[in-house]
Order: sequence, then structure tokens, then C-alpha cells
Amino acid sequence: MYWEKKGQTRLPIKSWCKNIENSAMKQTLNLANHSEMFMHIAIMPDCHTGYGMPIGGVIACENSIIPNAVGVDIGCGMGAVETDIPSSRLSGKESIREILNAVKEQVPVGEGKSHDRNQLWPGFERYLSETKKKPGWLTERVWKLAELNLGTLGGGNHFIEIQSDEESNIWLMLHSGSRNLGYKIAEFYNNIARGNEKDGLAFLSVESEEGKEYIRDMNFALEYALENRRKMMSVFKDIISRKFSSVNYKQEINIHHNYASREKHFGKDVWIHRKGATSAKKDEMGIIPGSMGTPSYIVKGLGNTDSFMSCSHGAGRVMSRTRASKELTLEKCNQAMGNVVYDRWHRKKKSNLYDFGESPLAYKDIETVIKSELDLITPVVKLRPLGVIKG
Repeated sequence: MYWEKKGQTRLPIKSWCKNIENSAMKQTLNLANHSEMFMHIAIMPDCHTGYGMPIGGVIACENSIIPNAVGVDIGCGMGAVETDIPSSRLSGKESIREILNAVKEQVPVGEGKSHDRNQLWPGFERYLSETKKKPGWLTERVWKLAELNLGTLGGGNHFIEIQSDEESNIWLMLHSGSRNLGYKIAEFYNNIARGNEKDGLAFLSVESEEGKEYIRDMNFALEYALENRRKMMSVFKDIISRKFSSVNYKQEINIHHNYASREKHFGKDVWIHRKGATSAKKDEMGIIPGSMGTPSYIVKGLGNTDSFMSCSHGAGRVMSRTRASKELTLEKCNQAMGNVVYDRWHRKKKSNLYDFGESPLAYKDIETVIKSELDLITPVVKLRPLGVIKG
């Protein structure tokens, strides 16, 4: 932990982020003065400004649930699979590009991109059969999109990557969430909660009908997000299996970093909200990605109670997408990618600027982030990117 602030707010703040940007610090202070918070506020080293609550924040509430402290991409998270394929079997960039193109043929990539037919999943039928009263967010269009979006990447910072570990074995990694479904659920319940508005941190009592319904629907979105990643990873593995004979898939990890869950901390059952933060219970395996051109880490949790047994969910931003597009240059962004195979930068739709929002230069240094939280996690595997598909 870098610092702890006591006495100036209702609750203390414990931070693993050395220097928090002013806007994120203001949000952190709002959290520390919020009536529903328990014990203290924990800030991870990848902290940056979010909506209502900083990305990289972890809070506990005894009797309340806060939709914006989970976020609009409910269940956004990471998937990773270890293989026994030596990276030497990839015959240069052409081989990597071939794999990425094959993935893009089967996995719709980008905002608004979906399958052309409904995707099958028992979770759809189970939710409908167990939900007695149809929630307000569940329109025919939202449900149809949910069926079409399952197994799709989405846009923004979501990605699919081929990576290599330090033993030169290939890993498969991806980052995605609940797509439009999670957004609609979050929007609906945040609007209901706004009678308790506190700087974007409107809350619902977990004993209220609306609170219970949000928890039910949030959990449905979490299941959907897990299945979304599982379906994409299944396609990825199938493509790898067809390209390389006798592939063995070793450990597989599929985790969330935008969610709330009932957990016991400091002797009380509380609702832990992790917004852009990953669970890091004792010996729990996790994934902390860098940016599209920098290393990622497979980590093991240490169960640090001060962080509510949490760690960072990635490197974290140093500049917004808009600022990155205005200030970064094509030459510097290409240079930052090194030898990684990737699709070239695209122009933004409403301007002549390139979209550099996902450039490595827009993110914090992953090595610094990892070093900042060695009391939260133990790095187990360091991965370097070979090829990347960005949403």
C-alpha cells in the first residue's frame, strides 16, 4: 500500500495508487463520505476516473447495492488458457495473422457487431422461467440483441490476443463482458436508484424489491458474461487445435472485474463492489493484462484484507481516448507496438483524427502497476503479446 488517509473523511482511504488524478481523487473522497460505505475505501494501482466511482475502486456496503459501483459492463472480465504449443511453431507474423483472421471470421468484433442468428444458451430459458415479473429493461429488442451478441467481443478496450510465456509456450487471452445486456440492466436500475443520488452513487437497499431484482439481474448478466467469454475462447481453441496437432490445454481462467458479491470481511457479511478490480483471495488465480502492446500477468491472490482481497484489473489509463487521439502521433503509437501483429489504427468517425485510445501510450506502465501491489498478489506467469485483435 502506498498511503492511507484518515480523519478527513467519514471513512479512511487505503490506496495502492501512488498518485491519483484530481477527478478520480474527488470521486474517491465522495466514496469515503458516502453514508452506505463500510470500513474503508480501497483504491487499486490502476485507478483512473470512472462514472460516479473510479475504475480500480473497491468498496463494501452492509445493506445497499450501488449500480454505478459495478458499472455498465456488468461482468466485464478476462479469460486465459495455457497451451503446450511452443511459440517457435508459429512461422512468423504471417502465421499469427492467419490465426487472428480466422478468429475474426467466427467472432464478431467491434461495437454493434453481432451474430446473424440467435446463440443457444440454457441461461436464457432458465432466467425467463425463474423470473415471475418481467423487469422494465427486458424489451423484445434488448432480449433479441442478447441472443445475437452472445459470443461476440464488443468494442473499446476489449481484445483477443495470442501471447507467449517465458518458457515460450503459447497462451490465449481475451477481455469482454455482458455487452448491451449488462448496459441496459445497469441503466435501468441506476435510474430507479436516483432518488438516493449522491454524486453518481445512487443506491438501492438490498432488502427492497428493486434491490433484490437488481442483484438477480446483475447475477444473470455475470453468467452471460462468463458464457460470452467461454464461447469466444471455445472458437479460439478450436482454431488453434485445427492449426496445430496434438494440442493440450492446461489451466483455464475465466474471471470478472465489474461486479458485486456477498462476502465476509472484518467480521461482517457485506456487499463488495469491484469496479475495474479483480478478486484476489488467498491462492485465487487471476489475470492482470497490460495494454495491447505490453505484457500481461497471471497472478495468485494473497488474500490481503486491507484491499478486501482484491487487486488491479489491468494497467489503467493515463489519458482518455479523446486526449490520446489528440496528443499521440502515428509514428509513436506504431513504435510502441513493436513486433506485435495488429490491425492498423483507424480514423475516428466524426473527425480526421486517428483513434489512439487503445495505444500502449494511453496506459500506465504495467510493470509499475504490478510492483505496486506485491502485497496483494504474487506474479506467476509473465506473458508478452504476439498478436492482438482489438474491439
